[in-house]
Amino acid sequence: MDDVFRALADGSRRELLDRLNERNGQSLRELCAGLDMSRQAVSKHLAVLESAGLVSAVRHGREKLHYLNPVPIHQLADRWIGRYERGRLGALSALKDALEGNPVNKPAFVYTIYIDTTAEKLYEALTTPEFLKQYHGGWAPVSDWQAGSPVYWPVEENGEPQDLGQRVLVAEPGKRLVYTWHTLQPMHQEMLGMSDEEFAAARQERSQVAFDIEPAEIPQLGVKLTITHDGFDSPESRMLESVSGGWVMLASQLKSLLERQPA
Repeated sequence: MDDVFRALADGSRRELLDRLNERNGQSLRELCAGLDMSRQAVSKHLAVLESAGLVSAVRHGREKLHYLNPVPIHQLADRWIGRYERGRLGALSALKDALEGNPVNKPAFVYTIYIDTTAEKLYEALTTPEFLKQYHGGWAPVSDWQAGSPVYWPVEENGEPQDLGQRVLVAEPGKRLVYTWHTLQPMHQEMLGMSDEEFAAARQERSQVAFDIEPAEIPQLGVKLTITHDGFDSPESRMLESVSGGWVMLASQLKSLLERQPA
């Protein structure tokens, strides 16, 4: 948390986080617009925010897009704000935004983790059933992982994988994997405590998840994995709520699994 506090101590870096909170997924050029800072200064501030885990960068074509990573801030809130206080503060914040007319952007979950392995082994772990089952707790997607192919998913523990409408969109071994996500299933209704009306309204939402693999900026760290899950209908999406904690846990388990593997 020391790195997070040091990153947040600078007003310019907080301003960059505010800008990403207003509109996630901005390039360096967009973040520089209207700021009384040089491009080099903004780059240095973003590097500090990335090293603290507050910002994740994803390359799209020639541009690098920056996303606010809320996980470290949530960890701060978990440490110092109680469960019930958090609910009241969230309600007050939502009321403030509504009264002030603050726009709500289409949300995305972006999480970055560094794993001491190779790009090839990491991609294998994302696509091989033997690997997938180890860090998915026995629940694992099944596919030939070719663009356009279906992704099958079990809807109950140890059940047969089913076609829930998921499809592979991008498959670049060692670099990138993207596939559409399943909609909410009946098991999620009970898990998330949803009423029949809530479930009926939410189960049509179709999101997608992307895994981007690139060399770490510091070679000793291995490779950088960025998980981007987007396409949610609103910040209150129950699927977004469900996958946000899930991807952090799975990424941690994936890291532990791969770093235990012999070189």
